[in-house]
Amino acid sequence: MPPLITLDWLDLALALLLIGMTLALGAWQRLGLGTALAIATARGIVQLLAAGAILDLVFALHQPWAVLGVTGVMLTIAAITARNRISPQKQLLPTVWLALAASTILTLGYALWVVIQPPDWYSPQYLIPLAGMVLGNAMNAATLAGERLLTTIRHNPLDIATHLSLGAQPQEAIAAYRREAIRASLIPLINRMTVLGLVTLPGMFTGQILSGIAPLDAAGYQLLIFFMVAAAEALTAILVTLGIARHLFTPQAQLIPLEQI
Repeated sequence: MPPLITLDWLDLALALLLIGMTLALGAWQRLGLGTALAIATARGIVQLLAAGAILDLVFALHQPWAVLGVTGVMLTIAAITARNRISPQKQLLPTVWLALAASTILTLGYALWVVIQPPDWYSPQYLIPLAGMVLGNAMNAATLAGERLLTTIRHNPLDIATHLSLGAQPQEAIAAYRREAIRASLIPLINRMTVLGLVTLPGMFTGQILSGIAPLDAAGYQLLIFFMVAAAEALTAILVTLGIARHLFTPQAQLIPLEQI
């Protein structure tokens, strides 16, 4: 295959014109998103270039403490982002952090030690990009599951109270809501996998082809990513909803006031 065509600063400046077109379309339709899009674009540019510079250093060091440090920062940012979208309640942060950590460690550990088997388990070439993809998707699953669970409970306090008054345990009273929240968080994954290779060519697959990897080899890695993501999303949604449920009831097995949910 031909070598990768690298992009210089002029190429990136020309690519930025696409954002200009997006801003123009938004202004034409009076969407009121110009400022938000401009800020998001600026943040994306700065953050991605900074990430590239940091990863250059981490790759050069090739030390486990550097790789785990970067992964830990990614995990913490993902947990804070998900918690902010689920609820402003600070006590949920450890729950979300631990759920993301558990799902990422299990799926990433299996992929690295059983499937890929790189020379070094902490190889930044494999660990960091795989962790980033798993964390990003698990964060979305945590957000969808947590937000759906809390919204449903806010709308059905009397139904939950009725179950409790009839002798149900707190976890039994909200079991149906938990299942629905978990199911809702996995629907986007199922939709993506259904049209995989037919409608969408995912980023991992496209990126590897652009870098010169044979399409079949790229497809193999993309399948690994999707299998990792499926396991991580399911486990994260289960753990997050279980953790949130523990914060919803008093020691006397009563639903806490709605304003605290």
